[in-house]
Amino acid sequence: MDITKRVKRHNKIRSRISGTEERPRLLVSRSNKHISATLINDREGKTLISTKDIDLKGTKTERAEKVGDAIAKEAKAKKIDKVVFDRGGYKYHGRVKALAEAARKSGLKF
Repeated sequence: MDITKRVKRHNKIRSRISGTEERPRLLVSRSNKHISATLINDREGKTLISTKDIDLKGTKTERAEKVGDAIAKEAKAKKIDKVVFDRGGYKYHGRVKALAEAARKSGLKF
């Protein structure tokens, strides 16, 4: 079975971090066309909030920024202000970085 470098990086990251009720894990998932962000409580195995860029307009980076802003606003509505960032094995560059910085600008701390 061929495991990609991204999956190996993600497994390494996940061995060190996990989300709690007070500080959920902000998971970034991206494909060639889309990006999504999810807040997860790993202790209970529950997804708290999830957003996608399916209905958004603009470039891929602009849509990533909008997703970061949206996830932060939804988290604030549920009184979550601190998260653990899980980049999913992707490099902290481009769309992943844009999403993270937009979430920070909107008030999430990680």
